[in-house]
Amino acid sequence: MVSFRELARRLVADGVVQRMSHQRISKIAKDDPDFPPVAVAGGARLVDYKAARPYFATRKSRQGQRTDLRPPAAE
Repeated sequence: MVSFRELARRLVADGVVQRMSHQRISKIAKDDPDFPPVAVAGGARLVDYKAARPYFATRKSRQGQRTDLRPPAAE
């Protein structure tokens, strides 16, 4: 079991993802029902790395597009 902070560090170190923050992992865990089970110990949220690594390896990135960079619509 690893904390979200350690999970983010390991995912980057193992080359599973290019960048990841523990805040992003927290958001994904909250929003995605397919996220591996989360345990709570004290104030830390923990996840099994053996379950989380394949989840992130196969997860489709859903990054949004920046709307401020689009040219204005033609009228």
